[in-house]
Amino acid sequence: MKNNNCFKKAWNGIVEFIAMHQLPIMAVLIVLVIAFPFMTTNKYFLRIATLCLINIVLGLALNLVQGYMGQMSFATAAFWGIGAYAGSIGVMRLGMSSMAGMVFGMAVAGMFGMLIALPTLKLKGYYLSIVTMGFCEIIRIVEMNWKELTRGSLGIMNIPPVTIFGHKFKSGSETYIIALIILFIVTILVKNLVNSNFGLSLKAIRDDDSAAETMGINIVHVKRVNFVISALICGFVGAFYAQYVTFIHPSSFASGVSQEYIVMIIFGGLGSIPGTFLGCIALTVLPEMMRGLLQYRLLIYGALMVIMMNFMPSGLLGNLDLGLVKKKVLEKRRKKSIAQKTGGEAK
Repeated sequence: MKNNNCFKKAWNGIVEFIAMHQLPIMAVLIVLVIAFPFMTTNKYFLRIATLCLINIVLGLALNLVQGYMGQMSFATAAFWGIGAYAGSIGVMRLGMSSMAGMVFGMAVAGMFGMLIALPTLKLKGYYLSIVTMGFCEIIRIVEMNWKELTRGSLGIMNIPPVTIFGHKFKSGSETYIIALIILFIVTILVKNLVNSNFGLSLKAIRDDDSAAETMGINIVHVKRVNFVISALICGFVGAFYAQYVTFIHPSSFASGVSQEYIVMIIFGGLGSIPGTFLGCIALTVLPEMMRGLLQYRLLIYGALMVIMMNFMPSGLLGNLDLGLVKKKVLEKRRKKSIAQKTGGEAK
């Protein structure tokens, strides 16, 4: 218990520091993120950084469903894989441009999202989790066995790299910048979405769907639209990912991958955009630092989840309002100042 309190006290101190210095910290981070590809030519570092950006986008998409709507979904990897395969097939077999392939991958993933959403989003509790886990496995099996379309266990190789206005983005720094632009657009989209009336409806459904329905919210419609938006985001970034790595295989989109993204957003904090950033970056970099233990990755993630549930059940930044934290710190300082002045006068 004592260690628990010490940990919380230390973490609260860090959070208070961040809350009181939001603008300078944000400015420094933005400059570092933008300048990163110009600061290093190390291909390995650029690859890890680009994967961090891709994982954050997927984490944001999942957080729309799990963090803001309150329903656990294992479909992230499925929609990501659908976008990757559809986008690759569109570019390589249908003669689409790079951007058209990404839009095509997004559209196909969105279509599958709608097909899953129609019959399942009336389900409550863990039933949606079971359905989406089954859906993810079905998609993986199709990708593995439909050899005429997906090349099965051989995967799709030699996918053309991202090409815009005739320029092929082959270098690590160039693809990093494209991934950063995608992340920026998706972050703005998600932030505006969750702060809109639609986002308030999502939170109402998450907190109490019966009360939300009483308030006149069309629960099924809101859930369906949100689920499809999440699928569209996964599909688009899946098509981009395929053009980035130029090779895709069904094993990259198994249900275990969805579990990793669930751990990422829970670790960072459900319903938190900064938490999604933190969780996805931490759990993308951590496996790279522990390459010798890669086969125990899910075991390590499980242990991490147990620790988090004991010490910080809301995640590192879950349910955290930095503006509110700042107000509390200022109020605490004001009271302390008054107490010191009063004590001085009394003496």
